[in-house]
Amino acid sequence: MSEKPTQILLTGGTGSFGQAFVAKRLAEDSRCTIRVFSRDELKQYEMARTFDNDPRLRFFIGDVRDAQRLQRAMYGVDLVIHAAALKHVPICEFNPAEAVKTNIEGAQNVVDCAIDAGVARCVALSTDKAANPVNLYGATKLCAEKLFVHGNVYAGPRRSRFACVRYGNVMGSRGSVIPLFRKQAESGVVTLTDRRMTRFWLSLEQAVDFVELAVREMRGGEIFVPKIPSMRVVDLARAIAPNAETREMGIRPGEKLHELLLTSEEAADAREFEDHYVIKRKWRGTGGKALADRFVYASNTNHQWLDVEELRARVEELAPDGSPAVNAVETPGTTTRPGATQWRRVTRDLVQSP
Repeated sequence: MSEKPTQILLTGGTGSFGQAFVAKRLAEDSRCTIRVFSRDELKQYEMARTFDNDPRLRFFIGDVRDAQRLQRAMYGVDLVIHAAALKHVPICEFNPAEAVKTNIEGAQNVVDCAIDAGVARCVALSTDKAANPVNLYGATKLCAEKLFVHGNVYAGPRRSRFACVRYGNVMGSRGSVIPLFRKQAESGVVTLTDRRMTRFWLSLEQAVDFVELAVREMRGGEIFVPKIPSMRVVDLARAIAPNAETREMGIRPGEKLHELLLTSEEAADAREFEDHYVIKRKWRGTGGKALADRFVYASNTNHQWLDVEELRARVEELAPDGSPAVNAVETPGTTTRPGATQWRRVTRDLVQSP
C-alpha cells in the first residue's frame, strides 16, 4: 500500500506520540487532514494552540469505549492510528476492569468502526509488554494485537486492513522515568526497582518513523517490531545523576526484569529485515529471511546497547537549550512557520512542555 493517506484519525492523539506524529505529518503534507480523537478537552485546547490552530487539524472529544462516537469520527478517513490506551503498569494492575474496557473493548470498537466506515488502513500501537505478558497492561495489549490481526478476517472482501506496531520504552514520552530521575538527582538519591533491569529504548522520532514504515508496508495481519537498542536502567540513572546514590526499592507489581519484543514461539512466524522484524502467520510476503529456531529478541540479550555516555547525550537532547519554543509547523508554500525539516525540534519542545 504505497499511496499516502491524507485523511487520518489519531486516537489518543494528544499524547506524546500523537503530537510528534502530527508535527511531522503537518510539516510534510499540505493536503492532509488529521482528526485528533481523545477524552481530555484541556489537552486538545493546548494542542490546538501548540499548532497555531492549523486548519488541517480537527479535534473530536470522545472515548474509544464509545463505538457510536468512534463511528462518527471515522467517516471519510483513509488511515487510523490507534494510540489510545491506559498504559501505566501499576495503575492497570489496580484498575483491571478499566484497563480491559479501554485497551481491549476499545480496540474492538476501533476494528468494528473502521470496517463499517471503509477505512483502508488501521495501525495499532502496541508494546514489548504484550510479549509473554506478566502484567495486566501487557495482557490487554496482547488481546488488542490479536483483535487487530483478526480484524483482517472480519473485514473479508472489504478494503479495510489492520496491522500492529510493537516497540519498547519511548525516550521522553509521558510517564518516562527521566523526569523522575532528574527530580531525584536534586536530593542526591535515585531509586531503582532492580539494578539488573534492562529495557528496550527508542526516541519519539524513531517511533513515528517506524509507524509510518508500517503504514507503507502493511498488507494486513502483520506485527512490526523495530530493531532498537537496549539500556540498563542503572546506567540511565548514572547518566542523569552521576553523583547521586542509587537505592533499590524492589520490583513493582507487574514489572519484569527484562522485556521481550519477539518470543521464541513467534519466531517461527517472523521474518527479519534490515532494521525490523515482521510477525505474520502464513507469511506470503516477499523479502526478509526466516529466523533461527527458538530465536528470542529480548532486552538483556540484545546486540545493540546504549552506554552511560550515549544515554547522557540522548537525555541532554531533551533538556531546554535556550532556543525559542516552536509551537507550529509550516504549511508548505508559506514562510510564516518553521519548515518541514524542523519537525524534530517541534517534537523536542512538545516533550519538554509540562
